[in-house]
Amino acid sequence: MQREGTFREMKRHVAYEKPSEKRARQQAEAVRRARKLARKRMQREGLLPPPKPKVKPPGAGRPA
Repeated sequence: MQREGTFREMKRHVAYEKPSEKRARQQAEAVRRARKLARKRMQREGLLPPPKPKVKPPGAGRPA
């Protein structure tokens, strides 16, 4: 759910958002998307190393 932006979306609907804040948020989201797309493109072309796999700490996932 967090990856899909559901929490961010719910938080946004809690209160009124001024038009200037809305424009700033939308611009920031556009920049974030563009950077992510450029990063993925560079990884595919071999200009950047692939992302490191996430390592779970010891004991993660075991019931207590």
